[in-house]
Amino acid sequence: MLVAVLPTLVLAIVLTAFYTGSRVTDHREAHVARGQAFARQLAAASEYAVFSGNRESLRRLAGAMLAETDVLGVMIIDRNGDALAQSGQLDATLPLPPRAAWTRGLVTASGTLRVIEPVLPTSLDLDDGFDGAALDTLSGAGTPPMLGTVVVDISRAQLNARQNELLVIGSAAILMVLIGSLVLAHYMSRGVTGPIRRVASAVERIGRGQFSARLSDIGGGTLRTLAEGVNQMAAKLASAHEDMSRQIADATAELRARKDEAERATLSKSRFLAAASHDLRQPMHALGLFIAELSQHTHAPASRRLVERIAASAEAMENLLDSLLDISKLDAGVLEPHISVFPLQPILDRIAAEQRPRLGTQDLLLRTRPTPLWVESDPVLFERIIGNLVSNAVRYTRKGHILVACRRRGERVRIEVRDNGVGIAAEAHEIIFQEFIQLDNPARSRDKGLGLGLAIVRRLTDLLGHRLAVRSRPGRGSVFAIEVPVAQPVEYAEPGETCRQPGDLAGIRVALVDDDPLAQSGMRSLLTSWGCEVTAGSDIESVLETLARSGHEPQLIISDYRLHGNSNGIDAIRVTRARYGENLPAALISGDTAPETLRLAQGESLALLHKPVRPARLRALLNRLSHPERDF
Repeated sequence: MLVAVLPTLVLAIVLTAFYTGSRVTDHREAHVARGQAFARQLAAASEYAVFSGNRESLRRLAGAMLAETDVLGVMIIDRNGDALAQSGQLDATLPLPPRAAWTRGLVTASGTLRVIEPVLPTSLDLDDGFDGAALDTLSGAGTPPMLGTVVVDISRAQLNARQNELLVIGSAAILMVLIGSLVLAHYMSRGVTGPIRRVASAVERIGRGQFSARLSDIGGGTLRTLAEGVNQMAAKLASAHEDMSRQIADATAELRARKDEAERATLSKSRFLAAASHDLRQPMHALGLFIAELSQHTHAPASRRLVERIAASAEAMENLLDSLLDISKLDAGVLEPHISVFPLQPILDRIAAEQRPRLGTQDLLLRTRPTPLWVESDPVLFERIIGNLVSNAVRYTRKGHILVACRRRGERVRIEVRDNGVGIAAEAHEIIFQEFIQLDNPARSRDKGLGLGLAIVRRLTDLLGHRLAVRSRPGRGSVFAIEVPVAQPVEYAEPGETCRQPGDLAGIRVALVDDDPLAQSGMRSLLTSWGCEVTAGSDIESVLETLARSGHEPQLIISDYRLHGNSNGIDAIRVTRARYGENLPAALISGDTAPETLRLAQGESLALLHKPVRPARLRALLNRLSHPERDF
């Protein structure tokens, strides 16, 4: 519309301005000419009266001039500048002619035009050549002498009104041209840009996926060709979309089938692993109990060595199962850290003391650099992290030095475990934190560990929000470091030894529920060897019946989680507490490592031990439950 309107509007403005300007100029010139004619006529008529000084005649002439249209005032002045006659009202703002000046002039104000005309004597041409010569001689060869001056003021009101009228007419003409141009542009837009907008709208709908959008026949020539092209494009896109939708539907169906198959396989695998884990933990649990009981008896030296080797093998298997359990807990998100403030040095000393017995058979030196720093973290999980890093360094360093050092960096403390062992290639710095990855143990030698230590370290640091870093080169050793928030020292009581010998369990009446005969037999035998009075059974009903016949009340109940039938160990503990009191101490033992089992146990505030149960841990738990007033 701008392209259509602008040229026409500019042309109309130029032509109207030219026409209006011409008309205004013509009216102005005509007005000036009319005033000059009035002044000349008055000057010619007043010549004799000015010459003779007849003021009365001059007044009549001036009064007669006022009868003319637009004449505002008239003044006749002699050659000395004195007014001889005046009629009407002269514009006081306009200057009068200078004295004895023979000049014609025009003086213009906003509402008045002043015309100045000199009064000159008239020359007479006589037929007598002598007389004419005589007159020329008398008058002189130059300009005839001026008799006076006529001043006529003429109103510009009609001229200004006419000018305004012309301007209004010009503006109206421009407005009419503008309206006509807009109408024409609108008509052009409907005939040209309208179809283009329809094409643009159709293309936009097609772009949004509405491939059924089509254009009816519009215009002709190029517009028709454009509409046909858009329709063809939409048809091809619709066909391609249908083909792609069918392919996507087929691929989705196939993917869904494979996903369902994978889920079924995963579920089967999970069931198999859960069953295998439970079934594996059951005999390992019984084996550990029997070995613990066996080690309490007196044996010949050869038999003692054999028992120790059996115990070492069982402990290796238990370590593997414990590590797998830790991985399961971390992946399931059921492990909650307990953040507190504690000093670093006691933890480093304990870790060094635990690792030094392993250094006796190797040419290794383990040092911990003393530090007064305190940190904020979970002390148990933090000690597990540093312990795994130091154990890993001891395992992969044949000879040399291992250093544990701490340094402060702003608001954090960086704890580094340095060794000069085999080192790790740069491309393997991330792989080593995966499960069962051992770069320098392709034969899976048991003395090289299980490949789970660093995986547990990565998960624990992620859980605690600590930064973990590794720097290593093959043959040059490794540096593992974590960064922990620094803390200010507080009053701190060092916890007692975790392996402190528990108290006496003699005479403690224990109700035992376990549906596995081998595990039940091993647990009963171990508890009896500790002096406990055990009432055991495969279900809670039989145990309660036996207790009722004996007339004794249990002081503690231990139950396996999985039992025959629809009940489980939690149900058994609830039934027992319902009969003998809600405060009856209880412990739950399970070979099921699923996160749901741990959540259920936590919901009931029950202590949970996973099979295989270490005898020392079981005895410490029994002492804590049976003697809650003691500090174990």
